[in-house]
Amino acid sequence: MSNLGSDLALLAAGAAHSEVPELNAFGLVPGWFVALAMAVFIGILIWQKVPGVITGGLDKQIAAIRKQLDDAKALRAEAEALRADYLAKIAGAEKDAAAMIEHAGREAEAIVAKAETDAAAMIVRREQMANDKIAAAERAVIDELRARAASTATAAAAALIAQHHSAEADRTLVDTAIAGLAN
Repeated sequence: MSNLGSDLALLAAGAAHSEVPELNAFGLVPGWFVALAMAVFIGILIWQKVPGVITGGLDKQIAAIRKQLDDAKALRAEAEALRADYLAKIAGAEKDAAAMIEHAGREAEAIVAKAETDAAAMIVRREQMANDKIAAAERAVIDELRARAASTATAAAAALIAQHHSAEADRTLVDTAIAGLAN
């Protein structure tokens, strides 16, 4: 390692004392050649209208981006219109549903009222039918009692007549009845 360190020290000491000759052509140093090459390169770019091509390409990209932004704005406006339309439809549907519920409630009340009315009318008709059946049964019983009373009275009258009337009294009654008919 000592050998390497001494070699480095010698190199550093020699480089400090030796001068490197500067390259120079046509009296220009290398930095001027680089600057001249850059100027020629930029001149060729301008002569071939490269900045116009670059700005044209950038303008096309800007136009494409603007078109995309305009399309996005149009899509957003369309989406907002659809949203507003659907919100209006939802509100209309809610109003329709509320109206349907209210209408159904009114119909239910009307049906209940009609059912109550029909039930009351049916009760009145059935009461009338029951009263008519009771009255018919009473008339039938009364008619049966009258028929029994008449047959009982007839039988009692026949028995009384048979006991108190004789054949001679019957002849007198028949003659009187015939004489009454002839007149």
